[in-house]
Amino acid sequence: MDFTEYRFSESHMWAKKDGNEVVIGLTEYAVDELGDIIFAELPDVGSRVDADEPMGSIESAKAVEDIAAPVTGEVVRVNEEVINAPELLNEDPYEAAWLMAVAPNDVKDLDSLLSYDQYLSLIEEVDDDEEEEEDDEDLFSNDE
Repeated sequence: MDFTEYRFSESHMWAKKDGNEVVIGLTEYAVDELGDIIFAELPDVGSRVDADEPMGSIESAKAVEDIAAPVTGEVVRVNEEVINAPELLNEDPYEAAWLMAVAPNDVKDLDSLLSYDQYLSLIEEVDDDEEEEEDDEDLFSNDE
């Protein structure tokens, strides 16, 4: 898969510009860490989401995790298929299981997110840290 147009947050969300919208989803790494996803709570169309602030939650057999918006803007579309069949996230987190589309306040917000290569480096560091010590922090927290 070509990830050149994708940007990634440290809280394991992806964002991709699509016309005047930014489509947002959960990374494969996050999905793998959560395991079988059984519930997705997403904001309503018309809601405002703020970058790095909680905007919904994902529940798996392992945990319930808040998810943080990678950009600030207004929700213009929500993927109802994910709400009705959250297991889609386990099957195809980058295509079929996108979460929502946002009309961003400033499309330049994408520039502050990580490239695919930078994101790969981040998750390698996270995995290395987890091997060294057990960490009880939330998966989606970008606290160090």
